[in-house]
Amino acid sequence: MTLTTTIPIAPNPRARDYLEEGRAFADITADGTVGSSPRATGAGVSPQSDPERTTVVVIGGGQAGLSVGYHLARRNIPFVILEADERIGDVWRRRWDSLKLFTPAGYDGLDGMPFPDHVHAFPTKDAMADYLEAYAARFDLPVRTGMRVDRVSRRDGRYLVSAGDARFEADNVVIAMGTFQRPRIPAFADDLDPGIVQLHSGAYRNPGQLKDGDLLIVGAGNSGSEVARELANDGRRVWMSGRDTGHIPFRVEGFLGRNLLIHLVVGFVFYRVLTTSTPIGRKVRPKILSQGGPLIRVKPKDLAALGVERVGRTSGVEDGRPRLEDGRVLDVENVIWCTGFEPDFSWIDLPEIPDNDEPKHDRGVVADVPGLYFVGLEFLYSMASVMIQGAGRDARYIVDRIAERTPAVN
Repeated sequence: MTLTTTIPIAPNPRARDYLEEGRAFADITADGTVGSSPRATGAGVSPQSDPERTTVVVIGGGQAGLSVGYHLARRNIPFVILEADERIGDVWRRRWDSLKLFTPAGYDGLDGMPFPDHVHAFPTKDAMADYLEAYAARFDLPVRTGMRVDRVSRRDGRYLVSAGDARFEADNVVIAMGTFQRPRIPAFADDLDPGIVQLHSGAYRNPGQLKDGDLLIVGAGNSGSEVARELANDGRRVWMSGRDTGHIPFRVEGFLGRNLLIHLVVGFVFYRVLTTSTPIGRKVRPKILSQGGPLIRVKPKDLAALGVERVGRTSGVEDGRPRLEDGRVLDVENVIWCTGFEPDFSWIDLPEIPDNDEPKHDRGVVADVPGLYFVGLEFLYSMASVMIQGAGRDARYIVDRIAERTPAVN
């Protein structure tokens, strides 16, 4: 199930069609995906053959999975990384055309390999994809692409991982594809007039996908704000609906911002202060998980200057048009759902793991399930966990825990 870059206008699919026919794309830091699309063939492994045995199976070949692989390799722990896409980094390549990372390149490198750009530059999504591919090649990480995992189960104390016809058996499994697996679209989207073009942010590429006319962006986080700016610059009238997530009160691209303040916010506050180990981190974590983090690059006054009108929540549909919580009904030709993603762990066949909620864990170590770990989850340990910068620290911690239960490397 792959979303194409050409979205038909007539007949127009509803938002639900993209949920059913498209694949879920991670937000800024999502990793490899797992879902119910056609399975990988398993490269010569028959369903009846014995499973391939290793110490660790890492599911997801994005920044979190590659970080885990890097630290496993340094510990000489046998492992394999299973990536659903045919090419490392494709989850980034499918993002909208103009996307740049929200943090400068100095914070976008993984352990052992700085990002190859000026530290103050904001890398494009394609540059990030190519970097991940080069990272895996440089450290010769054993990534199997085209391996979409459809089941994780447990037998006799070991884990069984299935990816189509391919099967693996391991002492440890690391789920490294985050919770951004399925577009979150409200049920009332199905009631919108079929003439309205609807896209989730995971399917949006550029203004050419949309009909002429006004549009509503539902969701006021970083993705929604970046898309709103692009479409306002395209000459469209744009409404942006959703809660105010706050914003970093300085220009990250300005002299003071890039030389001092971004290091204070991202390098210190996000990385060291807002963690599950601090009282303030534990206090803000629920809000971050439910509403998202502050705007980093685009400011509210930038959008206002472009004519983007901020409105309240979109609460329903009236006569086929989106209705706001204040009762207003907007006559728009397009709706873009920048409403994030939700987890889908139904493919994990373990009673301790809920299908559609974040698993109970301590820094990614799942309680009462020895050998099962998560990385890449939003606020896994800190505000930086969902950023490129945070992947390395979380991966190191998980690999340390794996090493503790792998006698040969203790």
